Amino acid sequence: MNRRTLLASAALGLGLTLAGGAQAAGMDHVKACFVYVGPIGDGGYTYQHDQGRLALEKALGDKVETAYQESVPEGADAERVLTQMALSGCNIIFTTSFGYMDATNNVAAKFPNVMFEHATGYKREHPNVSTYNARFYEGRTVQGTIAGMVTKSNKIGYIGSFPIPEVIMGINAYYLAAKKVNPDVELSVIWAYTWFDPAKEADAAKAMIEQGVDVVAQHTDSTAPLAEAAKTGGKVIGFGQASDMAAYKPTPRVTSTIDNWGPYYIKRVQALLDGTYEQVDSWEGIASGEVEIGEITDALPPDVKAAAEKVRDEIASGALHSFTGPINKQDGSVWLTEGQTAPDGDLLSMNFYVEGIKGDIPQ
Repeated sequence: MNRRTLLASAALGLGLTLAGGAQAAGMDHVKACFVYVGPIGDGGYTYQHDQGRLALEKALGDKVETAYQESVPEGADAERVLTQMALSGCNIIFTTSFGYMDATNNVAAKFPNVMFEHATGYKREHPNVSTYNARFYEGRTVQGTIAGMVTKSNKIGYIGSFPIPEVIMGINAYYLAAKKVNPDVELSVIWAYTWFDPAKEADAAKAMIEQGVDVVAQHTDSTAPLAEAAKTGGKVIGFGQASDMAAYKPTPRVTSTIDNWGPYYIKRVQALLDGTYEQVDSWEGIASGEVEIGEITDALPPDVKAAAEKVRDEIASGALHSFTGPINKQDGSVWLTEGQTAPDGDLLSMNFYVEGIKGDIPQ
């Protein structure tokens, strides 16, 4: 314990100096480190973050050195890993899962000269903590449009990871888009309580399919739900999540929501090199390319493909916002009036279903 305290104290005197929230001087070389919640071979969320790391290496060459640790549990283990990374000389540490939020801020307090970047969180308790996120819900609007138009049973499904605002807003966006094109659609939600567990994800998909669901969306990280859909011989479709999951094209994967993290990682490390680094809260989407819509395949009828492409393009241009009133909350109370769009604050704290979704959000 005393040795760890001494090491931490020594580390505080090294590295970067913050001046008014900005990096005071540039650097010749940056060590950028990444903490992943799943394995880099998950085929989904963590895989895509690691593709961003590789893009960073390619873009900046010998000006950057990267390191990563995969499959780090959220909680005390994350704090230990972050401490070790800070002590090992990492100048900037990207923590890539919501559950790392408190650990990120706790360790950042001990290492004010190390920059910490937390993905999908909202706490920036220290000047050296920034947050970044992607507007995943925009991709759900494209997926929901497809789901509502192609379902034959009028039953669509969604596998949720954890009941946090990021996931809840995706569920709501998916349902609202489906309902817009198909007033008879019904949504089933199964909570897996994991980001990455292929067995649990497969079980959730199986349960939905047995209940008559013929379109399965997911906010979990593996390809297991698509694998289950593939077993139905074309009766059930799904979507790539976080990465393209192209192995399942042209069906059951008929399109995908792809997280494109590379440009953000390059921008932030370049800012350290340039001496222009500042604390930020970044939340970009389809318009900026941080959320990409993968190929919409010809397995879909032409009119469905055209409708999905139109939604994608209107979101990109700003002509369409996924949450535009009138929209009521599940209890029937008014949330958004006619033409009103949801403030970001409402989305980032979302803890309710919209009207029409059955069931309760676990507390």
